Amino acid sequence: MRAPRGRSLGHGGADTTAAASIALKRLETRLGIRLLARSTRSMRLTEEGRRYLESVRVALEALSEGEQAIRQQGQSLSGLLQLAAPSDFGRNVLLGWLDEFKLEHPNIRLQLLLNDSNADLFRDTVDIALRFGVPRDSSLVALPVVPDHHRIPCASPAYLARHGTPLAPADLAQHNTLRYMRQGRANNTWYFRQGTVLQEVEVSGDYLSDDGEIVRRWALAGHGIAYKANLDIAQDIKAGRLVPLLPDWQGEPTPFNLMCPHRLQVSERVKVLHRFLQQRCQTLLSP
Repeated sequence: MRAPRGRSLGHGGADTTAAASIALKRLETRLGIRLLARSTRSMRLTEEGRRYLESVRVALEALSEGEQAIRQQGQSLSGLLQLAAPSDFGRNVLLGWLDEFKLEHPNIRLQLLLNDSNADLFRDTVDIALRFGVPRDSSLVALPVVPDHHRIPCASPAYLARHGTPLAPADLAQHNTLRYMRQGRANNTWYFRQGTVLQEVEVSGDYLSDDGEIVRRWALAGHGIAYKANLDIAQDIKAGRLVPLLPDWQGEPTPFNLMCPHRLQVSERVKVLHRFLQQRCQTLLSP
């Protein structure tokens, strides 16, 4: 496990290095693949080696989780939760919920990464991630938090008083829209469904950001119409700060999931957090 991160196979002298090298060669022969690309001065993992190392890491973590579960029977939850989440939801909703979660489980340690780019669960220092959208990576396990979740067009009462309320998706083309940009591409097409009818609307506007929180703040300030995940704006809608639009149309589906890199890594800590988030989201989205 340590060799790929260093420059040699052993740190205890020639005997240790030779034994490690022999063991590695035997493993490569048994697997029929090269795990390390070697030179006279350094070594690095091959792609096959990286995948194998990840599998070994998962297996060792599963063993550790099993031992911990046995030791902790009847005890409180403890250990580290490394969680990634979207910036808007993380700052305005999740942060307060995690305070509640910590009160219920004081021995849990939290590490939170907020970013609108999807964290790489195999490379970044996170174990689980909250994500909007249909899961596309078959190597990840999706634990549904809000499976039936959609985007909603919304605007402030002040904006609607000045510019009127759109009554159909096509009306959005006449409004200033607050667009979100992901990986350098602006979301200029908004999708809506009414029964079997699917409608795409090309939108435009003079506000564009790659930060979902900024788009929400622009909407609150009355600069235009935003197309936001329901969870991101549910509190604003209940407080009257934002008004949901086009109630007869359903926005783009964005199921909300807790993603894990492997089913064996769904520890008791993750299961408890998953149930906690399901309950909090259900309460937040209730009328």
